[in-house]
Amino acid sequence: MAFYNPDPAMGQCLADLVRALELDGRPGLSEQVSITWLRYPQSLVDAAAASDPQSHWSLPWTGASWRGDQLRYPASVVKLVYLVAAEAWRQQDLLRADPELNRALAAMVMHSSNNATAYVLDRLSGTTGGPELSGEAWALWCEQRQLVNRWLASLGWPELAGWNACQKTWDDGPYGRERQSYGPDNSNINRLSSDGVARLLHAVIASAVVSPPACARMRQLLERSLETAGRAADPENQVDGFIGEGLPAGARLWSKAGWMSRARHDAAYVEADGIAPTLLVVMSEGQACAADEGLLPELAARLNQLG
Repeated sequence: MAFYNPDPAMGQCLADLVRALELDGRPGLSEQVSITWLRYPQSLVDAAAASDPQSHWSLPWTGASWRGDQLRYPASVVKLVYLVAAEAWRQQDLLRADPELNRALAAMVMHSSNNATAYVLDRLSGTTGGPELSGEAWALWCEQRQLVNRWLASLGWPELAGWNACQKTWDDGPYGRERQSYGPDNSNINRLSSDGVARLLHAVIASAVVSPPACARMRQLLERSLETAGRAADPENQVDGFIGEGLPAGARLWSKAGWMSRARHDAAYVEADGIAPTLLVVMSEGQACAADEGLLPELAARLNQLG
């Protein structure tokens, strides 16, 4: 059962929009995209902290999804997972909140740095890159690299079924034991679903995971400016070509985008005058989707028109 109540009208709007976009020069889109879309009656920011984080999940949120449970390669959206994991580790005194970790978390989320992500995952798992391993050393390395996955399983969220978050993100590609960890058939790649990403982002925005102070720190890193001059100065601003580009002026945006040669994704929570607070996760795969800078902004703009 989803953490939100499926709304048939929203589901029909979403299905109609996907098909319309597919007919408008995007063949195969209905199979290449996963979307999870939620709307809220009031601001989600700190909603759980204002009541009870456990009972929060029984509240009647409404939403809809298109292929929301399909597992897809998440590109840099996996950095949201590592961000929340880092705060969970800190809460359990498994990770020291030193300046270098804070610097890496900021670079990983705000600038989507792959180097910072590698450092964060090494700190989370106690593993490092290097030459290939074998025997007991390799078995121990692999066991340690599953720590984030074991934490995800401990949350008990059905939306995370089948998830795999144990690999770094790359500018070029993995080498040595990092490449070895993908397996000979590349089957050990990261895999997330839009429904699960939506629940994780919802939890951060609402302060319904780890602690309210930790969620406040994460929201600070996830908030994006829609100011045009700043976007123009930063070609990798995670707004242009993504959900933020389709938002009205003055909107507030918290998001984490992912983009590479065969994927274009974004996970966003939005508050703006005249529309209901909205959470939208879009995961699109294939070279055509990766190169389509208009798809995510158009989805966001047209769904907001329905809000």
